[in-house]
Amino acid sequence: MVAYVQRVTTLGLLLAAFIWTYFCLSEGHALWAMVGALTIVFGYAIVLGVEFALMGFVHKGQSTPRPSGRSVLKAWLCEAVNSPQVFCWRQPFRTNAEPDYLPQGATGQRGVLLVPGFVCNRAFWAPWMKRLRAAGIPFLAVDLEPMFGSIDSYSGALGRALRRLEAATGVPPLVVAHSMGGLAVRSWMRITDADKRVHKVITIGSPHNGTWLGRFGRTTNTRQMALGSPWLDELDRQESATRRALFICFYSDCDNVVFPPSSAMLEGADNRHLAGLSHVHMAFHEQIITEALRWLETPPQRKGSVREADMPPSRGTS
Repeated sequence: MVAYVQRVTTLGLLLAAFIWTYFCLSEGHALWAMVGALTIVFGYAIVLGVEFALMGFVHKGQSTPRPSGRSVLKAWLCEAVNSPQVFCWRQPFRTNAEPDYLPQGATGQRGVLLVPGFVCNRAFWAPWMKRLRAAGIPFLAVDLEPMFGSIDSYSGALGRALRRLEAATGVPPLVVAHSMGGLAVRSWMRITDADKRVHKVITIGSPHNGTWLGRFGRTTNTRQMALGSPWLDELDRQESATRRALFICFYSDCDNVVFPPSSAMLEGADNRHLAGLSHVHMAFHEQIITEALRWLETPPQRKGSVREADMPPSRGTS
């Protein structure tokens, strides 16, 4: 569904730009043709600019230092470059270009479960999948459907993927989730009491406490992601300190979707600040990929999961 919607949207925008250009040129208005076509094709950058402006306004009172104007501008440019690659190419047209990787002989090797966020599908993780495949690491990437359904409804997809990884490797996987995907993982762990079925959970820009933009949401899952939503309150009440200790939560002072910065932090988790990174761009930052690979370095024990004491010391925690 995500691929279909984004395919139609992308082709529709290109068609609209073509029609506008054709009629303007036929009337001899070359300047209007250029301005209109550029506005249609690159109008998303204006929307991103509004998000960054709101992000700066809402930042008041945060413990995380306010980013400089230069950092915000750089983050906006990075998001303007990364967003069309994800939403106008990989997800709509390259959904299965990188298939799941469960090689023969993967028993005893820890795998990775990749969980995308809101209006995203498995193709979001293409750079990660290429990296993991090259390293010979088993992985599965899931789609979260229905696109606008309750976050609780994604539990089935996560459970099926995890069972496939467990069958192939025999050990609890590392889970990596972006944005709403982090909430989907928390919901799944609550519904199935799955603490012992995951090795570690890395979330990237996940609205653990909601996001200011959620107030404009009209779908079930966007309303659940509003700051202080009843759904989030219930999720918080039903989580133990032991479960939250499984989480490493990356957040940024330039996240244009999940803000203020504290909304991406989870009490009791290992929260790590990455300065100057926008929402989509953050998911492909080398520091996060390196951290994920680090948790795959130590071989799992024969019985049970890896003990915390067996892991190398954490780096870059703030």
